[in-house]
Amino acid sequence: MDETRHLTQKDGQPARKRWRIRPIRRFVRVFLAFLLVFCGSMLGGFLYFAETIAAMETPRNPRADAIVVLTGGFQRIDQAIGLLKQGAGKRLLISGANPSTSGTQIRKFTQSSTSLFDCCVDIGYDAMDTIGNANETAQWISDHGYRSVLVVTNNYHMPRSLLELRRSDAETEFVSYPVINSDLRNGSWLGEPHVMKAMLSEYVKYSAALVRDMIGAGTASGLRRDAQTHAALVEEN
Repeated sequence: MDETRHLTQKDGQPARKRWRIRPIRRFVRVFLAFLLVFCGSMLGGFLYFAETIAAMETPRNPRADAIVVLTGGFQRIDQAIGLLKQGAGKRLLISGANPSTSGTQIRKFTQSSTSLFDCCVDIGYDAMDTIGNANETAQWISDHGYRSVLVVTNNYHMPRSLLELRRSDAETEFVSYPVINSDLRNGSWLGEPHVMKAMLSEYVKYSAALVRDMIGAGTASGLRRDAQTHAALVEEN
């Protein structure tokens, strides 16, 4: 009987260990399967994002009530001012300009006339990021009563820009006018590390913006004045 009890205890110990190990193995398998699906979805999403950007073209005869350019380089501003001169829009907003950059500097750099800037160009210094661009633009549109606006920004930045703009102002029609710095067709971006890095970074930001939009999460306004007000309140408290 002692021998039987000894065998039962000996045999029971591995059984108890197996019972403890099985849930861990199950969790690891589920986690790895989830990770595999997640990585596959992200990779597929990125490839679709890249192909969408690569296929973007500037409209042949762009027309809208007004034009907004989201700053990030003078090439964008040059193209936006060119559109203004062509009559593609009645007025131009340069959104998110650096506070240390004056309108005179922008005008001289783009070789534009004083009369054009005085009559038809507004410079926004309040936006600190893409969300700020959208909020600054929405306020400008409301002030002027525009119904359609041409959006000038880099092609890889366009999807997120349109998402934020439409979130801030669902009534206005936003027409994309992508600035194409690099030819991304035929997968040429795969051989350019700096382009790949920029597109990956933008894809991650765009994905985060999509998720935030789907769950209805709030966010900071992205406006300099609100950030300064918040900082002042923190200091007071």
